[in-house]
Amino acid sequence: MVLWKTTDVHPQLFHRNGEGFRVMHIIIDGYNMIRQSDFLRDAERISLEAGRHLLVKTLAKYNRGKRHTVTVVFDGWMEGSFREEHLDEGGIHVVYSRRGERADEVIKRMCRLAVGSELVVVSSDREVAMHAERSGGVSLSSPEFEGKLMDGRDEPPLHDDDQFEGDEGDRRDVSLTTRKKGPARKLSKRKRKTARAVRKL
Repeated sequence: MVLWKTTDVHPQLFHRNGEGFRVMHIIIDGYNMIRQSDFLRDAERISLEAGRHLLVKTLAKYNRGKRHTVTVVFDGWMEGSFREEHLDEGGIHVVYSRRGERADEVIKRMCRLAVGSELVVVSSDREVAMHAERSGGVSLSSPEFEGKLMDGRDEPPLHDDDQFEGDEGDRRDVSLTTRKKGPARKLSKRKRKTARAVRKL
């Protein structure tokens, strides 16, 4: 069921809960997630709709009992509606970009409007990930987030640079090695922020 149609992001996606705590808002680059996952990609081989349905179903199961806001954004730039479409499917906010606009641009706009929420953006697109971090959020690659979906591990993510698409060189050095060579070095502020967000997922 379509809840609203607009070229802007619905304001209810960014809020604090009734107890005054910041709500974690997880924004997922839908097709990027599907095409980075073996089991989701198998569903997409049947049809695009099957891939989307399995992703949303998996997200709904993951978020059951949690207090996160979860939004998945799909590309509609070639064959989508002339208006951006927003739906609710099993408690997951589903957004289709309007024709002529890529999902990346919708996600970037959401990042700019993410006031009062703890933002986590899931994408293996380097530009999207960097934009999320510049907006004060945390970025995870699609395979990293899939690990949370599948087994709920709490350890901080190990970023492998080849998980991110693009040609801009090393975006970040976030290897969290356990090997000890001399005095332990304190994690950077960004790494600590990422680790805290991952533990809440």
